[in-house]
Amino acid sequence: MSDDIEVRRRRAAWRAAHRGTKELDLLVGRFAEERLSGMSGEELARFERFLAVTEPQIQAWLLGPPPGDVAFEFSDVVAEIRKFHGLG
Repeated sequence: MSDDIEVRRRRAAWRAAHRGTKELDLLVGRFAEERLSGMSGEELARFERFLAVTEPQIQAWLLGPPPGDVAFEFSDVVAEIRKFHGLG
């Protein structure tokens, strides 16, 4: 089990740092570098789903106004990344 989660963490770290734009590589990649090792299996699964979202959507969430929908699936992830980088 622990080997499986470590493989998933390494895969997520690579995907986070290779988003397609330099801005997202830095924003998502640096966050992942610092936080992936402490993520539970459930948190990692949510982060993996977040990484499957398109680059323009992630960029809008991170650099634009925060999504107002409290039921937004990735609200915690977006808030954590924004806080990590001091984006308000």
